[in-house]
Amino acid sequence: MENLGWIVLVTFIAGSIGTGLGGLIGALCKKDSKKIVSLFLSFAAGVMLAVVCFDLLKEAIEPFDKNKDDKWIIAVVVGCTVAGYLIVYVINKLIDKKLSKEVPHTSKNHPEVHDDLNEMIHADHLEHHKKSDNHLFEAGLVMAIVIALHNIPEGMVIGASYAKQPSVIIGGSGLIIAIVIGLHNIPEGMAVSVPLISGGTKKWKAVLITALSGLPTVIGAIIGFSVGMIDHIYLSVCLSLASGAMLYVVFGELLPESILMWKSKLPAFLLLIGLLLGFVLVLI
Repeated sequence: MENLGWIVLVTFIAGSIGTGLGGLIGALCKKDSKKIVSLFLSFAAGVMLAVVCFDLLKEAIEPFDKNKDDKWIIAVVVGCTVAGYLIVYVINKLIDKKLSKEVPHTSKNHPEVHDDLNEMIHADHLEHHKKSDNHLFEAGLVMAIVIALHNIPEGMVIGASYAKQPSVIIGGSGLIIAIVIGLHNIPEGMAVSVPLISGGTKKWKAVLITALSGLPTVIGAIIGFSVGMIDHIYLSVCLSLASGAMLYVVFGELLPESILMWKSKLPAFLLLIGLLLGFVLVLI
C-alpha cells in the first residue's frame, strides 16, 4: 500500500503537474519558445527510447528467458507492443479529428501538419479566432478531454514499470519514465490552455483545467501496477503494451513535432544525449 501511494504521488506530479506546467507556459507563451520546446521534445524522446529498448522490452521477456517452453512469450511481447502502439495511434487520430472539426482556419488550404509551436497551439490565428471565441473555448475543452483519455495509457506505462520492481520506490525505470512523461506533457498542456485563454477563459482557470486533464494518468498507473503484480504473464503484457505506447509517443509525436518546430541539427544532438543518458540511468 505504501508503494502504491508513492506511485500515485509520482504519477500525479508527472500527469497533473507536468500538464499544468505546460498550461502555465502556454499562458505566458512567447513566439521564440518553439526552439526550447523542440529541444525538450528531442531530449525526452531519446530518454524514452532508451528506457523502452534497454529496459521495458528486456524485462517483459526476462522472466521466461531461461525456459525453452516459454519462448512463445516473444510473440506475445511483439503482439502486445504493436497493440500498444496502435491504441495510442487511434487515440491521437481522434485528437486530430476533433481539433480539426472544432477549430476553424483562415484558409481551406491550411496545412494539416504543425510546422512550429505557434501553429500547433494555433497562436498564429488569434486575430481570426477572436471573431469566434466560442469555437476556441470548445476546442480547448475537447483537447482537455481527449488528452485526459490519452493520459490513461501513459499512466499504465509508469504503473507497469513499478510493478516489475515493486520494492524499488525511489529509483528504477518507473521514476525515469515518470519524469520523461512529465516533460512530454508540457507541450500537451500548452495545446489545452492557449485556446481556452484565447476563447475568454481566465488564465488561472485555464491552467487549472489543463492540470485536471492530467489526473487520469494516476488511474492508468494504478491499473498498470495492479495488473502487473498479478503474475509474470500479466506483467509482460503490461510492459509490452507500455512499450508500444512509448514507441508511438517517440516516433509519432515527439520526434516529428520537434523536427517540424525547429529545422536544425541540434534537436538530433539532444536526441542522442537523451538516448545515452537514458541508457546510463537504466544501468545504474
